[in-house]
Amino acid sequence: MTPLDLRTGLGWDTHRLAAGRPLILGGVTVPSELGLDGHSDADVLSHAITDALLGAAAQGDIGMHFPDTDAAWKGADSIQLLHHTVQLIRVAGFQILNVDSTVILERPKLKDFRMPIRQSLARALGIDETCVSVKFKTHERVGPVGEGLSAEAQAIVLLARL
Repeated sequence: MTPLDLRTGLGWDTHRLAAGRPLILGGVTVPSELGLDGHSDADVLSHAITDALLGAAAQGDIGMHFPDTDAAWKGADSIQLLHHTVQLIRVAGFQILNVDSTVILERPKLKDFRMPIRQSLARALGIDETCVSVKFKTHERVGPVGEGLSAEAQAIVLLARL
């Protein structure tokens, strides 16, 4: 059996919201009273895309490569983790064709940050921004996200064998 020339990967992440933390999404700092809490900078969007890439290439998950038990990743810039993952994907023989992602967050409203986030992600991924989709949704005031306690992100990627 031959390995597939095209691969999809699905990623998901969630982090609590906390005072005194920056809200970083796709490498872009968004003005907000609350930010995402985690071992790294807690960028849920970059984490979801990182997991999607690793999954598509059958390279494990973000916790395997950047464990939260390792002090080296404390406060890490998630865009740098994403960039490192892109290098792993390329070494494994894949190129990124596109990324489709969704951030789920009640507030603040994110529509004005769509292009800067897409551009930041495109730079980290080494692909054209037209191949990076970022959507924003609320959770309709349901559950922890809807109550403003956390944020989530989902991503799907398409890879092609080089």
